[in-house]
Amino acid sequence: MMLAVIVPTLFITACGSSNSNAPAKAVENYLNALVAKDADRLPTLVCGDWEEDALIELDSFQAVDVRLDNASCSQTGTDGDTALVNCAGRIIATYNNEDQELDLSVRTYQVVQEGGDWLVCGTR
Repeated sequence: MMLAVIVPTLFITACGSSNSNAPAKAVENYLNALVAKDADRLPTLVCGDWEEDALIELDSFQAVDVRLDNASCSQTGTDGDTALVNCAGRIIATYNNEDQELDLSVRTYQVVQEGGDWLVCGTR
């Protein structure tokens, strides 16, 4: 009888832990689409309320070469149903052989779950 309780609990715990990185992965996917200037993919990675802001952010990189440098993200907390994600690293934008570094650690990304997917839905 005890085994019947332990096995399902272990299975649920294992499944839950593999999904705990999902909000951070959502932000990493967003950042990768942003620097790849992937206007088709970007809207699939953000909530509807933040799509316009995300596309404006994407537009700001159109005239420059952009790359991620040592970017990594992790969930740092929650606010109700919203996961809070912080990242380390930088976005480097190059224009006319001059680099501008954007520190990723100055923003906290808000990530929500919609339709089973984690989507970036703003920053703080």
